[in-house]
Amino acid sequence: MKIAILSGKGGTGKTTISTNLAWTLSKLKIVQLLDADVEEPNDHIFFDISFTHEENVELLLPVVDNNTCIRCGECSRNCQFGAISVFESGAMIFRSLCHGCGVCKMVCPVNAITESPKSIGKIMLGKVNENLKFGMGLLNIGEPSGVKIIRQLKKHIDNNAEIVIIDSQPGSSCPVVETLRNIDFAILVTEPTIFGLHDLKLALELVNEMNIPSGIIINRDNPKTKIIDNYAAEKSIPILMRIPFEKQIAKIYSEGKLFTEYLPDYQEKFIAVYETIKELVK
Repeated sequence: MKIAILSGKGGTGKTTISTNLAWTLSKLKIVQLLDADVEEPNDHIFFDISFTHEENVELLLPVVDNNTCIRCGECSRNCQFGAISVFESGAMIFRSLCHGCGVCKMVCPVNAITESPKSIGKIMLGKVNENLKFGMGLLNIGEPSGVKIIRQLKKHIDNNAEIVIIDSQPGSSCPVVETLRNIDFAILVTEPTIFGLHDLKLALELVNEMNIPSGIIINRDNPKTKIIDNYAAEKSIPILMRIPFEKQIAKIYSEGKLFTEYLPDYQEKFIAVYETIKELVK
């Protein structure tokens, strides 16, 4: 079972859900938690992790030999990212736009393009305990895209894990799409505000486009505000859980601790969420 935790906007509580769900379920099953929010991973803050593996992630960027280049423009016409332009003086690479896809090298008729590796980040793997494995990606500062890091991180999904929980980046951009590939279920974390509803709609549109079943967890829930409830009823999306807007939970979180450890009643609620997900996937 591979479960992605995502939200249309940042700050809704993805990390809260990911860490507490993983820790709670690890008491019953073998769980792997992957932090795919590679621009700002923070799941590791909540655990004492013993890291055992680290690997570099590289992007192959094109290098043009302008002495060989015939200025035909094939590379530029075939680059969907606009990362290469051809002038009378030769070809120019815009490295910040390049995704390292290799198309320009493939289409060059005179083999004027080679590739040079560039480090864009790293992956770290380890474990919290025997039942809870952990992995995270970290994008280097200034790099435009973490898609390749997420792709490489997902290659380390543990086949022995009964449940894999992936904490996605916020939004609905390319890194989130990469996170959602081959996922069984998506938990959409939101908050009962107009902004929360707006970005929930974007996230729901994405998972529907990818044919991934989903459910909603409302964080910082206010029983007087029904904006998310009304939308969920309209779209027939199950609300899996509500986490109230309570000072005690916020205080525990601010100290880098798991609130399910100090408020054990929530452990049963997270287990119930997982049981509901199993039924929805079936």
